Amino acid sequence: MSQKGPLYILPWRCTFACDSNCAHCASAGKSPFPDELDTASAMRLVDQVRDFGATFFGVSGGEPLVRKDLFEIIGYARKTGLNASIITDGHLMDEKAFGNIVKNEVKVSVSIDGAEKMNDVIRGKGSHAKAISAIERLSGAGLLNCLVYTFANVDGGTNVTEEDFTHVLDLAEKYGARWVIYHGFIPYSKDKESLKADPSPLQYEWAWNKLYDLRAKYKGKPEVNVYCPFFARIAKQRGLPDFDNWFNHFFLGRCFFGKFMSIAENGDAIPCSFNDIYRFGNVKEKSIKTIWDELQASEFFSKVRDKSNLKGKCGVCEYKEICGGCRTAAEFYTGDVFGSDPRCVYIPKVLREK
Repeated sequence: MSQKGPLYILPWRCTFACDSNCAHCASAGKSPFPDELDTASAMRLVDQVRDFGATFFGVSGGEPLVRKDLFEIIGYARKTGLNASIITDGHLMDEKAFGNIVKNEVKVSVSIDGAEKMNDVIRGKGSHAKAISAIERLSGAGLLNCLVYTFANVDGGTNVTEEDFTHVLDLAEKYGARWVIYHGFIPYSKDKESLKADPSPLQYEWAWNKLYDLRAKYKGKPEVNVYCPFFARIAKQRGLPDFDNWFNHFFLGRCFFGKFMSIAENGDAIPCSFNDIYRFGNVKEKSIKTIWDELQASEFFSKVRDKSNLKGKCGVCEYKEICGGCRTAAEFYTGDVFGSDPRCVYIPKVLREK
């Protein structure tokens, strides 16, 4: 393979389609977009990912397993020397799909959002049982990577509870998952109905403190990782040992907007895996390396990366260098990518002293 590039993993959202109807997801019940990369274009993407120097070809969705050519593409990636990973809720993991996962040694992360009652309210009846079946089989094959948990408030309640948190941690411990990754809800539109799934600032504050406590209880088996910038403040406030090493080399929740990129289903580059507003080049027209270099040189993305440009509460917060909020959430809630993330309950010191 080429010399290692600037990103360890380059994710590709292989389709926007999903036949599930999860309460917190932009892809719920969606069909494929008409301009999604076809098989030949996807294989050319694989070549570019390899030439870019990534180690992992990460595949997400939507639901990746709805793509009929998924394992043809992944098989090609493996032949080029790339490692492959996918994230799925497991409901389409039949014998054929599982056989292809084993054949290609694909690392798989499984989405599961709590104990059976709440998971099935969020993801649909029977989804918990299907996720457990997938987790068991993947664990037996040595290919289970992480469990992925996304927060959601729904009409039937919320999964921001200790019972749901520990249920998934216990599953990860039992089946040998490396981490449980707890995702804050990331808005995908300004639609008030979709935003109802987002927990309140008080719920987030409780959740991050509870997960900090659970990290100590489980002692790394499994490890708890968090996909939300706020958790860094909690860890700092509560005196996490070796904070700098944890923050720089483990913590997934740093806002990587403009410091990272994913490839959307049609080949467009996007500045994080959850932001479709900004698109800055397509792999059918430019190489990934060229797109990456243009991202680094972009005046706009340079401004977003510089936290001195943040506004409002985030802009004056003493924790902004390790947090700074989620730029995607800030944009959907305030209309300004530089705005303050309103889901954080913390009042910065400078505002408390006024």
